[in-house]
Amino acid sequence: METVLLDTPSGIDARLAWDPRVSEHDRRRLLSRELVSDRLGIDAKAVRVEREAPTVFGHHTQLFAELDGAELPLQIRTTSFRAATIVAVADPGITLGIDLRDTHLDKLEAQEMHRHSHLWDGSSEADFLRHWVHVKAVIAADGRGTRIRPEAVRLDMGLNRGWIPDRPARYNVADVSRNGFLITIAYSHPAP
Repeated sequence: METVLLDTPSGIDARLAWDPRVSEHDRRRLLSRELVSDRLGIDAKAVRVEREAPTVFGHHTQLFAELDGAELPLQIRTTSFRAATIVAVADPGITLGIDLRDTHLDKLEAQEMHRHSHLWDGSSEADFLRHWVHVKAVIAADGRGTRIRPEAVRLDMGLNRGWIPDRPARYNVADVSRNGFLITIAYSHPAP
């Protein structure tokens, strides 16, 4: 499996991996273990990656890492698109959301993007796709998932900040695209 370290904001480490022969489940756990062990300077075999138990129906559980039976105070977020997976590991307190797409949209994806977008007529498909990946990362950072409609997300003109009007949170939005994949990280650091 080929992996690439991404150029991420401070306090966040992320890797992209792609290999259709490796299951999404295995890609997520292998990347998580690799990122955590690199961050701590320990052997990857010492890190155990588990998935939290669902609390209610429809709850999207997150991965967490353990060392010697103790949970590590790191956040792990993952997303996949086709045979590619991104895993991000963040310092405690950082709110984080990621999204990943390739540039080959199918008809249904393009229709959904256009239906929910605030972009003006005449925008290119590349504009719509870049906007969509930013919107989806903000939704992931917010944590309410499909309860937030994409058209509720607001982005500044430079696509560097995002928010959802019913919450006070404001997210920095970083484009860390690589190897033909569009990758966006929405994040906020804890208040000082």
